[in-house]
Amino acid sequence: MSFCFRESVGRRKSHLRPCRRFAFCDTGGAAVEFALIAPAFLALLAALFQTVLVFFAGRVLDETTEQASRYILTGQAQKSNMSQGDFATWVCGKTFALFNCNNFMINAQSYSDFGSANTAVPTITFDKNGQISNSWNWSLGGSGDIVVVQVMYLWPVVGGPLGFNLSNVGNGQRLLVSTAVFRTEPY
Repeated sequence: MSFCFRESVGRRKSHLRPCRRFAFCDTGGAAVEFALIAPAFLALLAALFQTVLVFFAGRVLDETTEQASRYILTGQAQKSNMSQGDFATWVCGKTFALFNCNNFMINAQSYSDFGSANTAVPTITFDKNGQISNSWNWSLGGSGDIVVVQVMYLWPVVGGPLGFNLSNVGNGQRLLVSTAVFRTEPY
């Protein structure tokens, strides 16, 4: 079939010869094919990398929250009158420099029973300058109380190619929340 096609092209006028040579040239087919596929492949690769990074950061935050909440669970934070800022600094020290320490938000509330404990993700509000305007609770309770500790962080995400975007709050950021719910030990 290609022989017939070549013959019919060969009978055309001589001013089509450069076009004929271009049409049958196969010395760059791989480069052309790669140029067609590369943008989609690179977009997929960028989206994959960003997704992995966000999930890794979330997992590190979960592990850190679990370790840090143990300090409240055993009553050590209550006995030492640990402040919210001290707790955030302690959490930051356990995150392996993956996070900016100034951006941690800590919300701790105590309850008398598990049924009344609120574990919903707080709504983040921003002021006109784009700064967070929420105020967070810091109530560690006493011996035998139910405590809900939420460690939150606004992770910066970059809008990816082809409309891929992981942000779930404004300003191109993703709110990572790790929650620990426990009954404090008798101390």
